[in-house]
Amino acid sequence: MINPQWLRTYCTLVEVGHFTQTAERLHMTQSGVSQHIRKLEEQVGADLLVREGKQFSLTHAGERLYSEAQQIVTALTELKQRIKEDPPFEGEVRLMSPGSVGLRLYPRLLALQSQHRQLVIDYRFAPNSDIQRSIAKSTADIGLMTAASTVPEVYSIAIAEEPLLLVTPAHIEEPGWEVLLQLGFVDHPDGAYHAQLLLSENYPQFQNSRQFCKSGFSNQINLILEPVSRGLGFTVLPKHAVEAFAKREQIRVHLLPKPVTETLYLATHTKKPLLNRMNTVIDELKKWI
Repeated sequence: MINPQWLRTYCTLVEVGHFTQTAERLHMTQSGVSQHIRKLEEQVGADLLVREGKQFSLTHAGERLYSEAQQIVTALTELKQRIKEDPPFEGEVRLMSPGSVGLRLYPRLLALQSQHRQLVIDYRFAPNSDIQRSIAKSTADIGLMTAASTVPEVYSIAIAEEPLLLVTPAHIEEPGWEVLLQLGFVDHPDGAYHAQLLLSENYPQFQNSRQFCKSGFSNQINLILEPVSRGLGFTVLPKHAVEAFAKREQIRVHLLPKPVTETLYLATHTKKPLLNRMNTVIDELKKWI
């Protein structure tokens, strides 16, 4: 492989036309320039210059090499510049979060992307365990989790509280214990956990979600309230998921005597600094949560 530094010295020499001036431009000694040219000739196996005292001209091989080398040196220079660049509104940002907060944030991130078309949002809905694992393995840049990190590779900090809400069909006016038993529970991946948090604080009879007849299940956050809207049961969900449901007139949200919130944590890799585009997304997330 041809040494790119020797190519750069050679191209500069051809453009300047003088060994001393080339050395000054490259902050080298004149002997250093001559050494680069000699080594380059040895590497390509051909003379590149016809030396005439302090002057020189290019051989046929030297002309061909210069023509090709210009593109290589330019490409390497641009590559070095691009590597150093860290624009705030360009590049891909890989973000993961639970579905509830994702329903609220994703449309807003798309609006941000519409303003800055070089910014690419890769958004995945996932449970806490998958988010933490992806951050630790650097397959995601930013995570939003409903539990603090449990591994040293992932740094997490609480940034918001999201209320948990009891949701029933619209005709239910008072969600008494017997009413909930009759309705049955529409479950979801975090259903038992959310029910435990909210119902244990407000119903002395509550022990666990298995006390209710299971009347449905969905792992799609935007579909969990569909069976509730059709009178098939009740559920417990974070506020953002409820607000994103299109058929709000077909459900009823009940504010219980003892409100319960779920903490939302911002998670990033412990040892990897955030690029400017990632900080841009984080700043926007904090405005909307």
